[in-house]
Amino acid sequence: MAKKEKPVLYCRFSVDGRAFSGQIRDQSVDIVEGDPFTGMSPIRLSYPIDRVKFLPPFAPKKIWCVGRNYLNHVKELNNDVPKEPLIFTKPTTAIIGSGDFIRIPSWAGRIDYEGELAVVIGKNGRNIPEERAFEHVKGYSIMNDVTARDLQKNDGQWTRAKGFDTFAPFGPALLLTQEIPLDASIRTIHNGKIVQESTFDMMIFSIPRIISHISRFATLEEGDVIATGTPGGIGPMKVGDLIEVEIEGIGKLRNICSE
Repeated sequence: MAKKEKPVLYCRFSVDGRAFSGQIRDQSVDIVEGDPFTGMSPIRLSYPIDRVKFLPPFAPKKIWCVGRNYLNHVKELNNDVPKEPLIFTKPTTAIIGSGDFIRIPSWAGRIDYEGELAVVIGKNGRNIPEERAFEHVKGYSIMNDVTARDLQKNDGQWTRAKGFDTFAPFGPALLLTQEIPLDASIRTIHNGKIVQESTFDMMIFSIPRIISHISRFATLEEGDVIATGTPGGIGPMKVGDLIEVEIEGIGKLRNICSE
C-alpha cells in the first residue's frame, strides 16, 4: 500500500527584508513560486526555520467568526447555548502575523486571548449544503480572536471589541487539506502555561454546518477565513505577555503584547 503523503504546509515568510512564499518541511522552509490559490511550483532554495520571520499566510478577503461554539466557553461566560451559529466579522486591518505585536489599548479595559481554528475558503459558494461544504475548503490555519471584553459587554454588538488593529493574529502556516481530524488538538499557552485545550469534536456547530450557515446569507469567496470559535479558558492579557496558540498539524502562532 502506498504511503499517504502529508498535507502541504504553505507559508509566507521574510528573510533579510525580502518576502517569499514557502513550504515548511521539518526544520526548514523551501521557497515556492505562486500560492495555494493560483498554483505552486518549487524552487531549489530553502532556509532554516529558525532564520525566517513568518508573515500572515495570505491577505484574507473577509474574516468571518463564530461566537460561543464550545460548551465550556459558553458556560464560563454564563451565556445561553446558541440555537444556530452566532456569526460576526472582524476587519482585515486587524490581521497580523506570527511574531508581530498585539497592541493593548490602555483605555479599553480587559483584553482577552481566544485561540481558534481558522478555515480558509478555496472555492466560491452560496447556499452550500453541509454534505458538500468541505469541497469549498482550501485549508486550515490558526487565529487568535483577541477581544476587548469590557467593550464587548458594554456595546452589546461586538464590532469594536473585536475589531482593533492587531486583534487578529493569523498563521503561521496554511495546512492544505479539505478536512482536519476532529481529534486534532488546539491549545493556548499564556506565558508558558496551557490555559485553553480542546479538540475539534467538542465544537457545538461543526465546520460543515458553519460553512453552510454563512453561505445561506452571504457568498463565501476564495480567500475568506472563518474563525470557528474558542474553547473555554479565556483570560486577560497585559503588556509583555507571550500568547501562543498551537494546533496539531499546523504549528504555533506566537505573539507578544505591547503598548
